[in-house]
Amino acid sequence: MTEWTLDRTFPSSSGEVRWAAFGSPGSPPVVLLHGTPFSSYVWRALARAFAPDQRVLVWDMPGFGASEKSPGQDVSLDAQARVFTELLGHWGLSGGPDGPPAVVAHDFGGCVALRAHLLHGAAYERLVLVDPVALAPWGSPAYRLLGAHGDVFAQLPPALHRALVREYVSSASHQGLAPAVLERLADDWCGAAGQPAFYRQIRQNDQRYTDEIQGRYGELELPVLICWGAEDTWIPAARGAELAALIPGAELRLLAGAGHLVQEDAPAELAAAVGRFLHSGRTLPARRS
Repeated sequence: MTEWTLDRTFPSSSGEVRWAAFGSPGSPPVVLLHGTPFSSYVWRALARAFAPDQRVLVWDMPGFGASEKSPGQDVSLDAQARVFTELLGHWGLSGGPDGPPAVVAHDFGGCVALRAHLLHGAAYERLVLVDPVALAPWGSPAYRLLGAHGDVFAQLPPALHRALVREYVSSASHQGLAPAVLERLADDWCGAAGQPAFYRQIRQNDQRYTDEIQGRYGELELPVLICWGAEDTWIPAARGAELAALIPGAELRLLAGAGHLVQEDAPAELAAAVGRFLHSGRTLPARRS
């Protein structure tokens, strides 16, 4: 399942965004947000699973996947949240007849979704956070090293750079990625545009973007499901319990045998958990005083 095409474009404030839609336009909308160093490609199985009952919208954030990658581009978490808010308006999901959507966000997509909601007023019907970047501290020593010396690493010979990216991406999976999937994920970060873009997005991401909102998670007044790979070595599953304790009424589901890249390690289990939540009739949690 390496074929994945985003056939539509949107001129965002941080460059051209590629996106796609699945399912009937009249069905309840759900938006899927990827994290780093991934793209909407990791959502391919869930997007197709949800399409019969939902209008599924997927997109590659600026600087990622098929979207624009360019020198000087703002691809920070702050910029991505603004772009997501812009996209919701473009899709007619900000006060339009089809909104608000359910949102499912992985890794730093979680921070993007939370910032868009808490800082920019983006409205969601419900929210699923999958192994999200949401609590301090975050960023492994290797991640910080790559960010601090991105200009140096960007000059690596292409073969060495690809080997670094493959090793880094593969470590997100507990089960081990299929070779074709690993190569597909690495392809986005190779070549004249991809190699510098890989280090650019790491260099621009900073813990201050979660620090700005972490104290406001108690303000969330919508149903929230937190899914976490029980074998996640990037962000330990214990952080899921910490996050759930900060969000009123949040439900936590641990997925056995899955690492950080839950979509690849346990796609059926994740689809089942998210699908039940999307179709549940849960009431809004009481606001925490």
